[in-house]
Amino acid sequence: MPFTLPAGGRFAALAFTLAVAFSAAGLGGSPAAAADPAAQFGPQPPQNPATAASGAATMHGDSASSGTTPYQGPGTAPVNYSRTALASACPTVVVGSDGYVISLCTTIFGQTPTVHLLDPATGADLASLALPKGSLFGGVYAYLDNDNRLVAVDGNNNLLRIGHLRTANGWALRVEQSTPLGSAVPAGDNIVGLTPDWDGRVWFATSGGVIGTVDTSTGTVHGISTGEGVQNSISTVPGHTAVATDHALYLLSAAPDGTPTITWRAPYDRGPARKPGQLSWGTGTTPSFFGPGNGTEYVTIVDNADPHGNLLVYRADGGPDPICRIPVLTQNTRSGTEDAVIASGRSVFVTNTYGYPYPALPEGAPASRPSSADFDGGLTRIDVNAQGTGCAVVWNSPVKSAGLPRLSLADGKIYTVSVTGPTGSAGLNTFAQYHHTVIDPATGAQLGSAYLGIGLVYNPLQMRGTTAPDGTLYQGTETGVVRISKR
Repeated sequence: MPFTLPAGGRFAALAFTLAVAFSAAGLGGSPAAAADPAAQFGPQPPQNPATAASGAATMHGDSASSGTTPYQGPGTAPVNYSRTALASACPTVVVGSDGYVISLCTTIFGQTPTVHLLDPATGADLASLALPKGSLFGGVYAYLDNDNRLVAVDGNNNLLRIGHLRTANGWALRVEQSTPLGSAVPAGDNIVGLTPDWDGRVWFATSGGVIGTVDTSTGTVHGISTGEGVQNSISTVPGHTAVATDHALYLLSAAPDGTPTITWRAPYDRGPARKPGQLSWGTGTTPSFFGPGNGTEYVTIVDNADPHGNLLVYRADGGPDPICRIPVLTQNTRSGTEDAVIASGRSVFVTNTYGYPYPALPEGAPASRPSSADFDGGLTRIDVNAQGTGCAVVWNSPVKSAGLPRLSLADGKIYTVSVTGPTGSAGLNTFAQYHHTVIDPATGAQLGSAYLGIGLVYNPLQMRGTTAPDGTLYQGTETGVVRISKR
């Protein structure tokens, strides 16, 4: 299905949300673009030796959760797209060094986490493997290791490494390693975040606030309890692990035996209640590391203050006092975000999800205040100053992003899925129109868009697309994966 992506045009009108019920149905002042727009941003965070190549190894690209990719996207040229129907919401799409695409999805019926191996040439489903069912968030965060194996946790709290291989009967997925996390995860608790560190340990965080490490070569597990809930993924760079609970941002390291050690704890404004368009009461963001030197100097989240969330930026090697606390998305009456930010160089990009109607919420999620709101969208860029002592808004955009955007450091463009038409709960699943959209990160201007489709089969549920090394973009949706490439 070819569609042309025209330059210019108007603005339309970003983890993770996972299992769904099938029945739930001004620009501000900005600097001029540089001659090489991609050169304004970066560097990428260091390559984690325990993951596949940065950019396509995790939902957020890398273990730092930068939201960037080193690969060019489809650009503003005409595009082709195709859809792989999996009857599942597919928040995690990763690509290995062999080019094969692996997606961790949650089935619509039964909410069963299922791994799919997709053909990079066509997007066809080559093999699938259902995992024991756990919580709603059990089928979300995973990563691809340096042997192209998907690392995930099943509903029995076993840490799995899942490989793919060709057999006499075609492709197959199989569990190559299983490590029980045992008593480190209390009964009734479940793993939410998962990421490896530079010493080979796998860090995890549970919804009940346990932060731990596991050495899969020995089976040794160590954990500590914060007593605070965790509903987002976690991030690692050399020497640091960042975890955001529903009360505070934690920066941690590991003791020689692997026990997590708190370097500092920074409480934030969690607001008076859960906001509509967010899945929990507290920050909706995974911590992201970034910086202009080596890509790890700063770590950032967005709080849940009312009426507007604040971007909080900390020095990773500093302490719990932020270098800046600045309201974001103030072009809207109210704002909040359930999306991890894009963070690269000195720039942070924040997406407004306030009012976005999710078809399902995590078990035990408190009522939002107000109970519902219009989804107005919006995207903003904030830069840390050259001295590292403060932040300022560079531009605000009215883009109505239904997906979680990603920045290409190769072509200097932001890619997302925008939405037009009715965006209430029924509208997003029935009448809303979805578009592959390209944005200029220097100015916030929309460079073009291509119509994808209408209704729930194209609804990206604020999930992040992943670009393969060949420039093909894979976008998880409420019912499968959409493959977008240059025509």
